[in-house]
Amino acid sequence: QVQLVESGGGVVQTGGSLRLSCAASGHTFTDYAMGWFRQAPGKERAFVAAINRAGAVQYYADSVKGRFTISRDNAKNMVYLQMNSLKPEDTAVYYCAAKSEIRYIREYYSTEYDYWGQGTQVTVSS
Repeated sequence: QVQLVESGGGVVQTGGSLRLSCAASGHTFTDYAMGWFRQAPGKERAFVAAINRAGAVQYYADSVKGRFTISRDNAKNMVYLQMNSLKPEDTAVYYCAAKSEIRYIREYYSTEYDYWGQGTQVTVSS
């Protein structure tokens, strides 16, 4: 069992920045690839970014590429999402997720992760 707790959400103006953090506990952190997803009101949960177990490879949704950066600190059991140049359309609840078995790259982009956090709200005002 893995517990994930997100923090760092808030209200920011268009063009601003936020850094989301996700603290993991309960199992060997390096056994899991990690991802960030978001869900806006009335929309399905969508992939934002993911990182492999070693932290060497990152994947991004086209909508955030060049603006967001995912990273992880395996010594601290933490994963981060640095969000720059924020836009109103980035407004959503952001979720951290962990996935133990990944055989194909497409699985990073799927919502079929094993564990999820409770989410943190990000609101970008225009």
